[in-house]
Amino acid sequence: MDPLVEPGPPLTPQERQRWSRHLLLPSVGELGQRRLRAARVAVVGAGGLGSPVLAYLAAAGVGELVVVDDDDVEASNLQRQVLHGADDVGRPKVDSAADALARQAPWTRVVRVPERLTAANAASLLAGCHLVVDGADNFATRYAVADACEELGVPEVFGSLLQHDAQVTALWPAAGGPGYRDLFPAPPPPGSVASCAEAGVLGALCGVVGSVMAVEAVKLLVGAGEPLVGRLLVLDAMAMSWRTVRVRGAAPDGADGPRREVPQPRAEEPLPADAEVTAVQLAQALASGDGVVLVDVRTDAERSLGSLPGSAAVPLEDAVAGALPPLPRGRVVVLCRSGARSERAVRALRAAGRTDVVHLRGGLLAWAADVDPGLVVA
Repeated sequence: MDPLVEPGPPLTPQERQRWSRHLLLPSVGELGQRRLRAARVAVVGAGGLGSPVLAYLAAAGVGELVVVDDDDVEASNLQRQVLHGADDVGRPKVDSAADALARQAPWTRVVRVPERLTAANAASLLAGCHLVVDGADNFATRYAVADACEELGVPEVFGSLLQHDAQVTALWPAAGGPGYRDLFPAPPPPGSVASCAEAGVLGALCGVVGSVMAVEAVKLLVGAGEPLVGRLLVLDAMAMSWRTVRVRGAAPDGADGPRREVPQPRAEEPLPADAEVTAVQLAQALASGDGVVLVDVRTDAERSLGSLPGSAAVPLEDAVAGALPPLPRGRVVVLCRSGARSERAVRALRAAGRTDVVHLRGGLLAWAADVDPGLVVA
């Protein structure tokens, strides 16, 4: 494929020394290095995948990195998000990342965007970039990034991981390749797919996958090799095996062949007010002895880190199937980490005829924030 970036000014003697190992490569050379220096790349997410991507793109000499992330550094991030350190806990990730990159690669300009990327602002945040690298950890952001890249005609390098498994690809519908919706036409129902916070992730896997994403980004920027456009790379880290899945894109307007229909999201009716409780309301009910029965639908590993005393462990799949085991009499309050899985369980249980069940809005994260800061929530 053709390079994404026109070459920048000639390299200085200091720059030639700094990137001498690139200059020796026929795939990069001086012209390619000048392209990297002129490149503007957006990286969505400065976490597990964003950390190695940002570090390697800055080290490679990319001239400008736009870092989009609205989260703060948490202690649980440090197991895999190697751009941040223990002293950064509580700081915005964009600030921690920018400081780390300034120490490592002061020649790269870092644009901090401490905002949550959404369908409403994605196109404006990503406009003017030659390439977007998506290391987001949630489906809403992934679809917003992909749709904006397709609208802007900008290629995207995408990666995701969970536990010991990962996927990497390059998406570029404007060049005849597939888009994200060709792989995954519509988001899964909320709470139906575990997140890394719920299922865990092998920390070093982030470095492996993020490095592959950085390689793909460099290839696209300088026009080298065969990018992963039309191919999905799948990694099983426990077997340490890679396999490649071919992916076809939908035909562009005016061309023959199948066209991708973009599904319209189906909005669920909000839960009625009597189907949820806040953390403060639950604490008051427990203190008054109102006969509350707590049901925790998180995994065993999540519960082992911290749970509410007396809560009954019930597999999420049982609750979603509309079934609960025999429980003491009382109003059932379903708990999970953030409220997404418990809401899904309550919807199913109420559809099955259980009117005595509610869920904790905001989950145990809300409990830790509003009632008991000492509760450890994975």
